[in-house]
Amino acid sequence: MKKNIKNVCYVLFAMSLLNLTNIQAQEKKDSLVNVAFGKVARENLLGGVSSVNASELMKKNFATYSLDGLQSFVGGYNGNIWGQAPLVLVDGVPRNASDVRFSEVESITVLKGGSAVILYGSKAAKGVVLITTKRGLNKPLTIEIRANTGLYVPKRYPNYLNAADYMTLYNEACTNDGIAQQYSQSLIDNTSAGTDPYRYPDIDFFNSTYLKKAYNKSDITGEISGGNDRTRYYTNFGLSYNNSLMKYGYQKNNDDLRFNVRANVDMNLTSWLKASTNAVAVFSDNYTGRGDFWGTSATLRPNWLTPLIPINMLNPSNSSLQTIVENSNHLINGQYLLGGTSTDQTNAFSDMLVAGYSKNKNRTLMFDVNVEADLGMILKGLSFKTAYSMDYTDNYSEAWKVGYAVYQPTWSNGNGQDTITALKKYNTDGNSTNEYIGNSSFTQTMSVTSQFNYNRTFAQDHYVSAALIGWGYQNRVSNDADHSSSQYHSLSNVNLGAQAAYNYKHKYYFEFAGAEVHSAKLPVKNRNVFSPAISLGWRISGENFFKDNVNFVDNLMLTASYSNLHQDLDISDYYMYQGYFDNKGGWYQWRDGAAGGWTTGSKRGNNSDLTFIQREEFRAGLNTSILNNLFTLDANYFTQNTNGLLTQGSSTIYPLYYSSWDYSFLPYLNFNKDRRTGVDFTFNLNKKIGQVDASLGFSGMYLTTKAVRRDETYQDAYQNRAGKPLDSYWGYICEGFFQDQDDINNHAQQTFGTAKPGNLKYKDVNNDGVVDSKDQVNLGHNGWSASPYTYGVNVTLKWKHFTLFAMGTGNRGAIGFKNNSYYWVKGSSKYSDVVWGRWTEATKNTPTYPRLTTTDNSNDFQNSTFWMYKTNRFDLSRVQLTYDLDESILNKSFVHALSVYFSGESLLTISKERKLMETNIGSAPQCRFFNLGVKASF
Repeated sequence: MKKNIKNVCYVLFAMSLLNLTNIQAQEKKDSLVNVAFGKVARENLLGGVSSVNASELMKKNFATYSLDGLQSFVGGYNGNIWGQAPLVLVDGVPRNASDVRFSEVESITVLKGGSAVILYGSKAAKGVVLITTKRGLNKPLTIEIRANTGLYVPKRYPNYLNAADYMTLYNEACTNDGIAQQYSQSLIDNTSAGTDPYRYPDIDFFNSTYLKKAYNKSDITGEISGGNDRTRYYTNFGLSYNNSLMKYGYQKNNDDLRFNVRANVDMNLTSWLKASTNAVAVFSDNYTGRGDFWGTSATLRPNWLTPLIPINMLNPSNSSLQTIVENSNHLINGQYLLGGTSTDQTNAFSDMLVAGYSKNKNRTLMFDVNVEADLGMILKGLSFKTAYSMDYTDNYSEAWKVGYAVYQPTWSNGNGQDTITALKKYNTDGNSTNEYIGNSSFTQTMSVTSQFNYNRTFAQDHYVSAALIGWGYQNRVSNDADHSSSQYHSLSNVNLGAQAAYNYKHKYYFEFAGAEVHSAKLPVKNRNVFSPAISLGWRISGENFFKDNVNFVDNLMLTASYSNLHQDLDISDYYMYQGYFDNKGGWYQWRDGAAGGWTTGSKRGNNSDLTFIQREEFRAGLNTSILNNLFTLDANYFTQNTNGLLTQGSSTIYPLYYSSWDYSFLPYLNFNKDRRTGVDFTFNLNKKIGQVDASLGFSGMYLTTKAVRRDETYQDAYQNRAGKPLDSYWGYICEGFFQDQDDINNHAQQTFGTAKPGNLKYKDVNNDGVVDSKDQVNLGHNGWSASPYTYGVNVTLKWKHFTLFAMGTGNRGAIGFKNNSYYWVKGSSKYSDVVWGRWTEATKNTPTYPRLTTTDNSNDFQNSTFWMYKTNRFDLSRVQLTYDLDESILNKSFVHALSVYFSGESLLTISKERKLMETNIGSAPQCRFFNLGVKASF
């Protein structure tokens, strides 16, 4: 008995040590942040860097996409970084974030400042997102299984007029234009009464004939990890499946299936040599039935055609009609022929029923190997690391397609019964049983990194580090669109980086970094340039005068940096410095006037001085924590100039005779200049309230942009783009509706067509008596890269075994225009419910929409303040409730931990224009997602 007790004690002691080791390993991991080509202790970060522990976040926030919800945790990020599209690196290699699931991710680091990205060279000039995947730890074998299933529920569908209302209002439009009404009242009445849905069609796309109320997505993920002092391993495998809302024709089989596996091994080969290898495979299959259902839903008028023609309504005494039925290859359910018209000889409904399908297949394989050597035997603190990666992505489609005939019926009524007396045939029926290979593409990415690192501490207080880095990658793309020709292109990037850093007692910091950048897009003499960055840091809280007087502040650090990063990202093509001629410089008639011909002419001039575009940046930062981390704040101020953007100087630099309609001697040159200035912040509050552990995170960015210099000549200064925001939205100032002809006669002439009462009138800004493009003004920010103010919030409440998590994002300060087909109803286009507010003589004092017309109505459909709205919004992105089963219940089972959770995504939008923002036009609807999941550890 004593022996057994003793053995149990030994086991418990060993488990305690192991648990302590794992906790220490986790704390050490949390204290290190992945940065360019290495890791840095969190306390030594010099600003412009934010990181998220994804593996910890996953415990309360189930997600699938690797960058899901990042805006809720990182200030300055909204998909872009400080308003620009970043480079995404997965384990140091340029890869697609969509190829990585959130369950595979250990941490995400957002490199915002120029000094943080400079080692990556030109391609990183707009910021970098580092995704670091999970690896094995020194621990016993651990298996974790996670399973989820959920439903996507549409938020809303567009609201279009039914057929009778459409015809009634279209007749009104005809009357407004002084032409005969197109639809008879008897036709409208029969359609409204639903007398015969085949003769009097009233197509409603958004009903149960075509659509489900919800569709399912399910997935399962397994993780296997463990290791010892010599070897650590990690494997992640997952399978996910979803179908779609469609339930009609071949599209009822629409689905997506994805399988992925990631495996890595870390090995200590000797006391001074380490190696690791990673392998990833992602297989994705998509099945889509033919037919553009969603696109057609926004364009096909409800009365325009009969999708299905019932054969039991064909005149039985007409043998030619019976012959059509007998010879048809596409008799739907033995009851219907396919309907159509001369202008709709193919349509979405027929496509879905008989035209076939496409199966898209994507195969991605990623492999990399890393070797790290401790060269301390040569020089203490010296190490060497090299890595090589090779990625392949192959995408192709297997498709089946069949042609078909459609029929337009001629109707008559005899003895009170509708009968089809004739059918007009368009196209012919096809017959095929063979699939074929459709479009295909192939991408290969190779990456090589080699670096020497030096890290050493002198006299306990002096911390010195240095690095010399060589990095390059090449991306090759091949496309075969129609099996008759292929496109091939190779994109390469290479640069050499160097870094040196020093800090004294973790109080005073200095860092220099630079990259020798190369670009083949530039003339030979300008292809290499050096980009420098300098950073400084001062931990004021480490000073005695501060610690003695402000003891409630745990940490207060000020940072600043300057960088000048040269880039070619905004040089859109190769050889733009090179002029060229072609054989269609201009067409000239011969002297005899009887003929003519093309002559050789210049299309672009030379510029051997074309050079890199520069991102010149100053940044200042503050990092602080107060009252034992009750409150933490990381904030940055930045001002960033982008100098030397390309233009051809046609307006202010070169004389007019340098170019004409048929020739140009204008070269590209570095001239334009942009500026971005802003403040980003990430704030966290952690507090225990009774038995509840509460945390609140709030992040955001205030951004201003300006076009500092432009090659432009506008007659009126208010139209100059220089001095205006980069995302300026230009349009007209609307002054209401023309009420009568006198109103039109007394107003400046509008040049967008003939104005009539009920049309919009615009302000003549320059008072020249004409309203034209010269009267467009800057109406506000369009927020194409980032609204002036963006923010995110996350909340966690933990009570006993329950955890409630919520996160959301928002933006303010930008505008949009209601200018899609739902609002701009042109000619005979489909009418939406907005036209009910049209201008008429009876409603001339309260209209919300211009007069109806059968024309394109170019006068009214201009971007103007009439169509303008504010895009301010807050989105509740996700709410999740998790219950972790008490471990004491599981003591005697093989299950070590068990969690159950329920979550909802895209739950709520708070905005004055919520209806508009939640409605998709011409595409599948936005959906809320409700998910039930379980996670078990073994």
